[in-house]
This record gives sequence, structure tokens and C-alpha cells, in this order.
Amino acid sequence: MGSAVGGAPGTVVVVGAGVVGLSTAWFLQEHGVDVTVVDRSGVAAGASWGNAGYVAPAFSVPLPEPAVLRYGLRSLFDPTAPLHVPRTVDPGLWAFLAGFARNCTHRTWQRSMRSLAGLNEDCLDAFDELAKGGVAAHTETAAVMAAFEKPEQAGELLEEFERARLSGQETWFADAAASEVPQLSSLVSRVLRIEGQRYVDPGVFTRSLAEAVEGRGGRIHTGFTVRDIVRDGGRLIVRSTQNDYAAADSVVLATGAWLPEIAVKTGVRRRVRAGRGYSFTLPVEEPVPGPIYLPAVRVACTPYQGGLRVAGTMEFRSPDAALDRRRIEAIVQSARPFLRGVDWDGRHDEWVGPRPVTADGLPLIGASKMPGVHIAGGHGMWGLTLGPITGRLLSEQIVTGERRAALRPFDPLR
Repeated sequence: MGSAVGGAPGTVVVVGAGVVGLSTAWFLQEHGVDVTVVDRSGVAAGASWGNAGYVAPAFSVPLPEPAVLRYGLRSLFDPTAPLHVPRTVDPGLWAFLAGFARNCTHRTWQRSMRSLAGLNEDCLDAFDELAKGGVAAHTETAAVMAAFEKPEQAGELLEEFERARLSGQETWFADAAASEVPQLSSLVSRVLRIEGQRYVDPGVFTRSLAEAVEGRGGRIHTGFTVRDIVRDGGRLIVRSTQNDYAAADSVVLATGAWLPEIAVKTGVRRRVRAGRGYSFTLPVEEPVPGPIYLPAVRVACTPYQGGLRVAGTMEFRSPDAALDRRRIEAIVQSARPFLRGVDWDGRHDEWVGPRPVTADGLPLIGASKMPGVHIAGGHGMWGLTLGPITGRLLSEQIVTGERRAALRPFDPLR
């Protein structure tokens, strides 16, 4: 299933030079496959550069849930809300949101969580395998500190951890003192320490992954926007809008929020929309000990190049739309009361990037209807956390033709 005609592929073109695509390329090389990676812009040009950098299986959960639906309906058109849908006449977007809403039930969340728990269990091992194999940028191990203004506000997160436990995912947490984190303000009255998580500079990590792929003989071509994929005898030809092409036995589509543009031509009908996130970096007075999460305002903060990266929001707009400064200001206003010792006026590296969100909250990993073409995308906010394990499992399926049980819930043709 999913292998090139005649057996395992000797050559593969991976479309997309983000964490998911490059991880798949690296693990394909582990199986002896000759790999070419192509990308419309460059390495880490999409959601892989400016995200929060969390490698945090404890938070890798399905996005559709009743609480998100209730909150989303209240804040649907509010440009300052963490979840924002612009007023637009876009039938595709409204069809996606209707499908998303149908999946916002406890029963669906529980079923989806059981599926994600299988990936989360092995996701850190996949990062360790990359490190042992020569990827220079290592992940940092640190607890995530979740901060709340009122003690009772922790109930929603604790309930989520309990529901995840019932689905097979154990999360270790304990109460902590706000004084352990110099950046937490006096407004914070309760802190939960979530153990066993990691973080990384996502841009540095993705570039290190690209260097490792190239160092083992892989090729990376940028400025390559895929137009279509056609079969020529036993080979697949990936043609670009620049009148260039790449040929291989198999192809992997890992183009993030742009996935539907080509995937639909391979028989994949699952909707994927850009849930855009914003981030920026702040100078700090004292070193940041580890990741800080502000659940009430849905903002994630991470140590980043001597400062603090602040990331948040979910905005359903075109992946190529310009940065909306109101979204940056909304993050500033929501996070400011919780943080101290940071220079809000000195913020820099303002960024927006499109996260590929599916209506059921599960990624698309596996074979398409077009023989030899595979899909790796739709990871939502967790493309960094789940990118390496996706690459490991998908590369095995491509080479052996057999799909592990852990991948069955993520069938792109489901």
C-alpha cells in the first residue's frame, strides 16, 4: 500500500521544507531513499519559523471541543479575541467551520484524543533519534509553567488532562510557586508545573534539519511552487509554476496550510484551512527559566535568543494574507497583565504564520488516491511536536508499503 510501482521507492520528492516535510525526508534517508525537497519559498518559511517552539505532548490535543465552540461563538467576529473569524463571504470557510462545529463534542474529542495519544507517546523519541543522527539543534527539557489569575481557573486545564488520561495519555503536573518564574506578575495566584515537556528555537531546529538532509546527500530546491503531479510511465513528475520539474518514484505533500491546492488533485477531500498564529519577541530583564503558558488568554511564551517569544491567536484567513497589526496588539493587551520584567516597547520579530487546521482536529498522514503520492499535513498547532514522529512513521509506510496501526486514524482518505 502506498509504495512505488514495483516495490519500495528509490527516490522521493518531498514538497514542503517545514518541520514535517524535512522530518519525512530525513527518515526516508534512514531507509536509504534518495530525497529531493522542494518548497515555494524556503526552509521554515511557513509555520515552522515563528511558532512558540513548544515540543509539548501534554498539550497536543484535538482543537475541536465544546469549550472552543462556546468561546468561538461568543467571539466570532471580534478582531481582538484569541479566536477570530473575519467577516467574509467565503463558502469554503463556512463549510469548514460547520464541520469543525460538528466535531466539538466530548465523544468526538475523546475518540480523537485516543488517536493522538499514540503519536504523543513516541514523539520525543523521534526528536532524540534526529539528535543522535546528527541534527545539531537539540531540544531543551523544561517544565511548562501554566499561570492563572484565579486558582479556580486551572480547572479547565486539569479537566483536559484528566480526559486525556482516560484516553491513554498521562500528564505529570504539580502546583508551583509563581516566584519560580521571574516574568510572572503579582496578578498570578496559581501556577501549575507540567513536567516532561521540551522547547526549541523552531527556526534554528528546522534549518539544522535541512542541513542534516543536505549533508546526507539530499537536495533542497526553493522557489519551486508545485503546479501539478503527473505520472510518466513508472515515475511521478512534479511540475512547478516556474516551468521546472522534479521526478521520483514517490512524492510526499507536506505543504502545511497550502496542502489543499495540490492534495485535492490526488483525491484527498478533507478540508484544511489556515489557522494563522502570531508571535513577537520581547527583551527581558532576567533570564527566562522555561516555557510559560497563559491558558485564560491562550498565549504561549518561550525563552528565545535571550528574550521571550510571545505567541498566540487563531485567525482563519488566507495563508498569504498580510499581518494584521490588531492581532499583535490583542496579544499584547491580553498578556501584559500577567508578565513583568519585559520590554513591551522593544518588541521585535513580529510574525504571522499559517497553521494547517483540519475540521476534525486530526492530521492527514498516509497515501492519497494517486498511487505513489502521500500526504503529511493538517497538524494544526502541533506540527513541530508531531513533525518528527510523523516523518518516522510515514517514511516506514512509504518504504515497506505497510501502515502501522498508529497511523490508521489519520488516513487522508477517511
